[in-house]
Amino acid sequence: MDTILLETNHLQKKFGRASALSDVSLTVYKNSIYGLLGPNGAGKSTTLKLLTGILNPTSGDILFAGRKWQRSVLKDIGSLIESPPLYNNLTAFENVKVHATLLGLPDARIKEVLKIVDLQHAGKKRAGQFSMGMKQRLGIAIALLNHPKLLILDEPTNGLDPIGIQELRELIRSFPEKGITVILSSHMLSEVEQIADHIGIISSGCLGYQGKINKGDDLERLFMEVVKSTRGIEGGER
Repeated sequence: MDTILLETNHLQKKFGRASALSDVSLTVYKNSIYGLLGPNGAGKSTTLKLLTGILNPTSGDILFAGRKWQRSVLKDIGSLIESPPLYNNLTAFENVKVHATLLGLPDARIKEVLKIVDLQHAGKKRAGQFSMGMKQRLGIAIALLNHPKLLILDEPTNGLDPIGIQELRELIRSFPEKGITVILSSHMLSEVEQIADHIGIISSGCLGYQGKINKGDDLERLFMEVVKSTRGIEGGER
C-alpha cells in the first residue's frame, strides 16, 4: 500500500475579498512525482506557496507525514519557487556555499548536491554566465542541501530549450529513487505526462481532477474538461 507523504484538505486562500484558492485537496504519495497542472492564473503557485509556508491558508489543513503542518517541517522540504536564488557574480560552488553556511553544512555536502545536478565541473564560471538550464539545476542543488523528503518545483522547465528540458526531466525522474518525493507545477501537458506518476488539475482555484497517470490517458481532453467545468468560478493565481 502506498504511503501518503502530504495531504491538503479543502485549502482556501483569499487576498482581501478575492479568492485565489477555493477548494484544493491534494494527496501526494511518498517517493513519487506529483504534477500539478493548470492554466496560467489557476492557483498553482499559490498552492505551492502554502505548502512551503510563504503564504498562510485562509482555511483548510495541510498534513505532512500524517501530522498537521508546522514550520518545523520545512527542514524536510526543499523548494524552488519562481527564480533560483542566485548571486550572478559567484560560482556554482560559492552560490551553494552561501546556503550551506547558513545551514551549518560541510563542503562535502556542497560537492554532493553539485554532482547530483551535474554541475560539479562548472569550475570558476560565474552564475551570471550560466544558461537558463544550468541556473535551474543550480537552484535545485540549493533546494537539495538539507536532504529534503519533499522537493517542490514551480514551473521548473519555463524558459528552457529542448536540451535543457530533457536534462531537467531526467534529473527530476531520478529523485524518487533517492527517497525524494517531488511536487511540480506546470501548464505543459506533454512534460507532466512524461515525468509524473500522479496529476492534479487545478483551474480557477479549484482542484477539478486528481489521479494516477495511466498509459493511453487523454490528458488534453481531461484538462480541457476540468478547465471548462470550473470556468466562471471566482479565483486565480497571485
